[in-house]
Amino acid sequence: MNVKDMLANQTWRWLDQSSSGLHFNPLQSFALDDTLCTSVGEGSSVPVMRAWVHSPTAVLGIQDSRLPYVQDGIQYLKDNGYQVIVRNSGGLAVLLDKGIFNLSFIFKENKTFSINDGYNFMWNIIKIIFDDAPGLIDAYEIKGSYCPGSYDLSINGKKFAGISQRRIRGGAAVQVYLAVSESGAARAELLKYFYERAARGEPARFEWPRIQPSVMASLTELYDQSFSINDILYRLLTSVKEEGALIQPSSLTNEELHRFDYLYQRVVERNNKALQAELKS
Repeated sequence: MNVKDMLANQTWRWLDQSSSGLHFNPLQSFALDDTLCTSVGEGSSVPVMRAWVHSPTAVLGIQDSRLPYVQDGIQYLKDNGYQVIVRNSGGLAVLLDKGIFNLSFIFKENKTFSINDGYNFMWNIIKIIFDDAPGLIDAYEIKGSYCPGSYDLSINGKKFAGISQRRIRGGAAVQVYLAVSESGAARAELLKYFYERAARGEPARFEWPRIQPSVMASLTELYDQSFSINDILYRLLTSVKEEGALIQPSSLTNEELHRFDYLYQRVVERNNKALQAELKS
């Protein structure tokens, strides 16, 4: 299934939290996507596009939180101005800040629409949005990057984005984070030192990434021109409309607000439990 099949003549709810997200807890984004997955999965909502940007936050994976000296790593991140949270989904540590643009496409799960189809859909969306990229946008694991995966997006070997998925309650959320501005290498260096402090070279339950900051870059660096979050929003909305999508600005319904409150409390409790467990270890 190609991008046009997914977008053409399809109404998409649009939630833009690229400004407001700077003022609320990043854990809310996990609860929001789960809320919207439920609505789309049960058929009470059309598919959703949601954009968000958060203040400086290190989002650790469950595996990261179990490193032998994770307390030292967390303190290092806090000393550098990042709040630290633990997500309950897969993947390893990523950074959020005002120069990182996050985007979710949320639609009803379809058994014929595989996990790889979801990754390829987002990859193709990004290629359309950045059809003037200064090089081919590839999708393969970039060794030495943080949160490495087989759908790391790169230009000339420099990773600028990563794709993830979450499928829950009949809905599927395909998500991408894009490094828009600032230094990709500086972000990578921060996580490099996090891992060095959190692991201290000792055996761990997983193979934590040996980060090489030089393999990561932002779109501003790759294009050698300034990019803002608003530039990305304009490119996104223009591109999906050209593909035939019908965009409907939206907010949560009353029922979704109640569901969100419940799911957010669960996310907060899981996060606190994960952090407290490691502080006691």
